[in-house]
This record gives sequence, structure tokens and C-alpha cells, in this order.
Amino acid sequence: MENVAVFDSPGKGRGLKATKEFWAGDVIFSEASISAVVFDSLTERICHSCFRRQDKLQRCGQCKFAHYCDRTCQRAGWAEHKQECSAIKAYGSVPNENIRLVARIMWRVDKDGSLLSDTQLTTLEELEDHIADMQEDELKEFKVDIHNFLDYWPRTSKQHTIDDISHVFGVINCNGFTVSDQRGLQAVGVGLFPNLCLVNHDCWPNCTVILNHGNQSAVNTLFHSQRRIELRSLGKIAEGEELTVSYVDYMNLSEERQRLLKTQYFFDCTCEHCKNRIKDDIKLGGKVEDGVKPSEEQVKEATDYCFQMLEKMDQARLKGDYHEVVKICRDAIEKTEPILADTHIYLLRMWSTMSEVQAYLQYFDEAAEYARKMVDGYMKLYHSNNAALGMAAMRAGVTHWQAGQIEVGHGMICKAYAILMVTHGPTHPITKDLEAMRMQTEMELRMFKQNEYVYHSMREAALKNKPMTMITKLQKFIIM
Repeated sequence: MENVAVFDSPGKGRGLKATKEFWAGDVIFSEASISAVVFDSLTERICHSCFRRQDKLQRCGQCKFAHYCDRTCQRAGWAEHKQECSAIKAYGSVPNENIRLVARIMWRVDKDGSLLSDTQLTTLEELEDHIADMQEDELKEFKVDIHNFLDYWPRTSKQHTIDDISHVFGVINCNGFTVSDQRGLQAVGVGLFPNLCLVNHDCWPNCTVILNHGNQSAVNTLFHSQRRIELRSLGKIAEGEELTVSYVDYMNLSEERQRLLKTQYFFDCTCEHCKNRIKDDIKLGGKVEDGVKPSEEQVKEATDYCFQMLEKMDQARLKGDYHEVVKICRDAIEKTEPILADTHIYLLRMWSTMSEVQAYLQYFDEAAEYARKMVDGYMKLYHSNNAALGMAAMRAGVTHWQAGQIEVGHGMICKAYAILMVTHGPTHPITKDLEAMRMQTEMELRMFKQNEYVYHSMREAALKNKPMTMITKLQKFIIM
């Protein structure tokens, strides 16, 4: 942790600042969790040790609750699961994810002490719990969790005061970090990373956080590496500059971001983007064409209509009625696209959904069109190295490739790769996937430029699963 120092950040309390200069993509620090657990809804689909999604998992033979990829993962996870396993058997049922995480944290602290490593900058006791700031309904749920925790906590384990237990519940409530699957595409659990808790929020941050799953698959545990977060720089950071990450999505309006931050993290955001409502005007703005703007009334009417259609779209999507989703989106887009700006957040969500669903239904040309519009809008709103922009560009690149639009597809994939090299780094699984895609689309583009007819003929044959794979034929053509 020599790259950072704890300091008193004006108006924020403790924070972290850089002790040297950083550039885009630099790893400022990495940190293993005190503990982490899989979400209740995914306990049978995600490995409880490496947090990877697998089709077939092996169940713990004793508690019948924990699931693992194989014996190697089970052995790697045993230190964390051992006491949990006995507690679940004795309790007779499985408590919720909050109770499981608090129990794992307290077993870990009881065993290793408050400072778990030389690089830890703060103890659990020093972290804020914000219990005094909770609303009445939140406190009610909070007390239920504590009551159930007391029933679950084994009599043979070290006993703690209600205040100590409450503090840990409070800490994970406002400091728990979402753990993603191996490719970073889905939230699958929650963990506690003490040093990360010291990094303050900014709606336009200079850092991002990703999860590195480490390696627990080697048969020899000597070669295992821990699951850890990495704090990565999004651009140049000067020595002495405060390190910040965003706790909420910048796509939300300033007022909504402030509401979310107050509700979940108990503070009022006073960052420059919230104070000055930066980009709020274009997030709900009207389309300007040849210097002509729609009236405020027209924009408001289109915005309200789009919002209503989004609610209907969400309902149809929950039912799995994707053709109805397409119909709702198409109607809304036809009515509002001539009026709303290409950065309007409701229209962007319509384009995003339309692209995703049409790709699923294999209408790739239309899916590609909406994906490109979505990325164009995102580029005007997000930081140039924002991970959400990178993921959107990746999706758009794949969709254009599926539509046979290799030039645009390759360009999008290269853009996504450049962003994710900064936000995720070269060794992250999704960056490796992108690198493979980039190499393939580059090869296809070279072929396309040499002979479009041959390229499309071979592509069509490959997509129909004919014997020779596309990649082999492409290689042969390029060598010739």
C-alpha cells in the first residue's frame, strides 16, 4: 500500500490520496476480501470458493448447502466454510447472505485479529456503520437480521456483544462490495474489502474497481492466488490527488444520484457534477436538427411517454414476451426519436433493450443499428474510459459482426478493447476474450478488403455450420 496514504478529505472524512503519479490503466493497489459470500438466489449456480459460474457444481457432503467447481475449489474454500458448515448443520437451515457474511467476517476476525495483514490501513472497528442514520423500516429489517444471527451463531464460537454484531451489519450495509462472476458480467455475491472502504465517491471519478478472481484451479495449492479487488487509474492522477470511485451509475440524473447516495451511503454528494448538474440538460434534452429545437412541451410529452413505455417494456420482459418487448420499443422509438436527443437516457435505454432483444431473436441488422446509436449516445455522456462504455462497445461490436458489418464491428471491438485494457487490465478474462475477438475480426477485415464476395460466401457457409470453420478458411485466404 505504499502507493496511497490515508488523509482527512474536506467534507468527506477519511480518504485515500496518491503518493506518486499514475497513468491510465495503472493498478494503484489490490486487496483481498476479509470474506465474501454468494447471493442467496445463486447459491446453486455459483462456486462458493472462486465465484465462477458453472453448469455442474459439486455440493458439500455435510451441510448440503455450499457448492464448488470441484475438489480443488472445495479444499481452497474450506478455511472459510469450515465453521459455517457446522453452524448450518446445527441451525437446521441456511440464513440469508447478510447473516452469512457477518458470521464469516466475525470468525475471520476472531481467528486472525482486526488487522489481517500488514497492508491493511483500517480496522473493522474504525469503519462507519451509519446505524444512527437508518430509517425506521431499515432498522426493523436490521433488527430481524441481528435476532436471526444470534440464533445462528454457534455457542461454541466466541460470543460478542449486540453492539459489536450491529456494527458489522452496519458496515456491510454501506460498505459491502459487489462480487462479479469470472467475466465481470453479472453480480453474484458480496464481500468486504477494508482498504477499498476508504476510497471516497465522486460522480466523475479518477479510478475504477474490478474484481480479479485469482487462481484456485491449480491442483497444487502453492500456486493459488487470492480473490482480490484492483483499484485502477482511469487517467493521469497527480501525486497528492485524492483517489475516488463512483458508487452509482453516472447515467442517472444528478438528483437521482444524490438520492441513491443518501439512501444507501448516508451522505450528500457535493461533487462538481452534482452541484452544477453537468450533462443533466442533454440527458433529458430535445433533438437539435439544423439549429431547430423542439419545444419544452414536446420534449416533456415525449419523455413522459417514453417513461411509460419503459415500464410496459419491463413487464413484458419479465414475462419473457420478447416480441411484445420489440413492439413496445419500436412504437416508442418511432414516436420519440424525432423529438428526443440521442443522449436522452430513456431513449438510450430503449435502444439498448431493442438491440439486446433483436440480437437474441437473431435480427442482427436491426440490433446492430440500435447498438451503434446506443454507443454514440454513451460516448457523449460517459468518461472515455468508463467500463460501461467499454462493455456497450463490445456488445455493439459483436452485434455488427453478427450482422456481417465487419468494418464497424472491428472498430467497435478495438474501441472496447482499448477501454477494458484500462478498466480491467490485460489478464482479466473478458479482456482476453476481447483480444481473441479483435484478432479474428482483424483477420476477417483483411479478407473483406481483399475480396468481399469470397468473404461473405465463406461467412455464410461458416454460419450454417459447414465442415470447414470460418477461422481456418480465413487464415488460408490471408496466407494466399
